[in-house]
Amino acid sequence: MSARLSVVTPLLLALSLAACDGGGSEPPITDAPLYNSALTGQYDLVDSSGAQVTNADFAGQYQLVYFGYAYCPDICPFDMQRMMRGYDRFAEANPDLADDVQPIFITIDPARDTPEKVGEYANAFSDRLIGLTGSPEQIEAAAAAFFAHYQKLDPDAESDYLMDHSRTGYLVDREGEPMALIPVEDSAEAVAAELEKWVRPADG
Repeated sequence: MSARLSVVTPLLLALSLAACDGGGSEPPITDAPLYNSALTGQYDLVDSSGAQVTNADFAGQYQLVYFGYAYCPDICPFDMQRMMRGYDRFAEANPDLADDVQPIFITIDPARDTPEKVGEYANAFSDRLIGLTGSPEQIEAAAAAFFAHYQKLDPDAESDYLMDHSRTGYLVDREGEPMALIPVEDSAEAVAAELEKWVRPADG
């Protein structure tokens, strides 16, 4: 049974608000596609131990963020594999920058994805991946900060249901500002290429 997807339609609005700077690709980067958009990248959630985690905790690092859910049968697992394999490719080619990029999985199904569950799910893909969850209100606020869409397909179901959700990855810069979409639906090579394009040394 396949989960339906809304292919980042809300993001089109956000991208339409992005400034079209004419600068080149030399650092410092000023022309990342999400700069000056409506995305804020803010969240206040909990990790697998139940400890509070906010976007501010990653100041000075890049964040590689994906919204999905642990019970997703046939979309999220493949996106997460491509995201983490892409990260690994980038890390192998740029070992000095590997620790400067923090991969993060944020659930859109807090009713089932407990702290323990998101921790197990994240660890299944990489020990570098952090899983985050929270209250329904916290998840709603986090998704809104990235213009991520999600919806429970069977509102009356308590346990056996699918979630319709937007499908993309986000790269957030060292200052906590969303800067680019990451094509996790494409390939590991595409993910690595985007990280190569945008990630710079702290003094770069």
